[in-house]
Amino acid sequence: MLVTNVKTFNVSAGKGPSENHPGYFIVKVETDEGIYGLGEVGIRNWSGSIQYAIDQLSKLYLIGQSPFATEKLWQQMFRGGFFPADSVYSCAISALDIALWDIKGKSLNMPLYELLGGPTREKVIAYPHNNIEDVDLLVEDCKSHVAEGWKFLRWGVPGTDPNDHSILDPVRAVDLTEKQIASVREAVGYDVHICLDFHTRLDTADSIALCKRLEKYRPFFIEDPLRSENPASYRTLSRHVSLPIAAGEQWSSKWPFREVIEEELISFARIDLCIVGGITEALKIAHWCETHYIDIVPHNPLGPVSAAACVNLCMAVSNVGVQEMPKRPGSYANDLFPVQLEWEDGYVRNPGRPGLGVDFNEDLANSMQLDHDFSWRPPQMRRSDGSFTNW
Repeated sequence: MLVTNVKTFNVSAGKGPSENHPGYFIVKVETDEGIYGLGEVGIRNWSGSIQYAIDQLSKLYLIGQSPFATEKLWQQMFRGGFFPADSVYSCAISALDIALWDIKGKSLNMPLYELLGGPTREKVIAYPHNNIEDVDLLVEDCKSHVAEGWKFLRWGVPGTDPNDHSILDPVRAVDLTEKQIASVREAVGYDVHICLDFHTRLDTADSIALCKRLEKYRPFFIEDPLRSENPASYRTLSRHVSLPIAAGEQWSSKWPFREVIEEELISFARIDLCIVGGITEALKIAHWCETHYIDIVPHNPLGPVSAAACVNLCMAVSNVGVQEMPKRPGSYANDLFPVQLEWEDGYVRNPGRPGLGVDFNEDLANSMQLDHDFSWRPPQMRRSDGSFTNW
């Protein structure tokens, strides 16, 4: 079996660029035996650059090669240009690598998790996104999710201007975040876990202050309490914070994880399979984390293909905390992705379907293609003085 073609589908998810919706960037790798695999691209707002990287990597390294040679192909794609791949190329490698693993599973008529060592669990606990800024509406949204069967809740440090959620004042954000978590705890109790995403919005001093105030509410973890450029800064944070720390969604290979894993500065590794280098790289990081008793919490803000890759990995490795699942599988994009994961009572699983266990409608995807130069800009935030801050 050989790779014969690589197709890309940068689709609007039915909303189009005018509504600033990121949609989905799906990669399809085809073979001479008619078996194909699917992958998904992270960092959608760099789609133009990533498209070029996919085209280049496909021509140089994939076409004409065996899809089973995932380790060799990963090494060539990452290192073949002499300079190691950056985030753009890692996103391209990720999508291609996931598709290759999907092909391997389909060709052997096995779910992907069987190829990764076999199931260590029957299903994977997951958390949704609760993204409502108003405290009262957030509480109602959380109660509604708990009633549906979710065992986890998640939201982020909010904007602080009720009329403009793009403004974030750090001191006000600390107060408002504590008010939110206190209100949700009162509403749902302590049997439901809370994951709180700082989203790299606060500096070290404000993160430490907020963590100390949150201790009594016992969050499952606090996520990305610092910006990601300097992993060594987690040394400072870990000396002052007793809450479990989750980090890593912005790191694009195993190397930025080295320091926080080896020095045990985090409790949960937020591996993004669609950025970090796909299944091949994520599996290495997960096993590396196991030697330091760090659980993985794969980052998954994308679509059904990303979700399936994450869940298959979680089904195969032993050290899993929880899986991010913004929306319940099967509750969105069913026309574009008619075969998705199964969800029940807060858990997700691949029910034994070959490969990733998902599929998509290529004809519909072609009709929803965005212009090649379409770019999506994430929301922008600023401090009350007008200075830029991370979203």
